[in-house]
Amino acid sequence: MTTRHDHIQMLRAELTSFHLSRRERRQIERELKQACAQFAAERHDKTTPA
Repeated sequence: MTTRHDHIQMLRAELTSFHLSRRERRQIERELKQACAQFAAERHDKTTPA
């Protein structure tokens, strides 16, 4: 099972590809932005005192 961190790393690696169309690049950038936001939210939830 891939973790959210792994998913973010894979998306970043995909963005380094020279063979992406503009549409593909925009889609990956959207996915990366969403994954980063979710990762940050999860980390915030874990650090919030109960």
